[in-house]
Amino acid sequence: MAVKRGDFVKAVKEKLENSLEAKASDPRLPSYLFETPGEVVELSGDYALVKFGITPTPNIWLRVDQLEPFR
Repeated sequence: MAVKRGDFVKAVKEKLENSLEAKASDPRLPSYLFETPGEVVELSGDYALVKFGITPTPNIWLRVDQLEPFR
């Protein structure tokens, strides 16, 4: 998937679980990552900074291959 700034995405649970990114913080992944739209606000290499605006949470860096379009 080609991701660009402004796209609305959600995380793919199967790709995020047990990943380096998931192991680097709390292993309990919140449901909003998979159920609500997040906006790509920045790109850097293989990573996208995603802002989930529905809940008051900090932005999160995720690998582009861990994301899919929000429909």
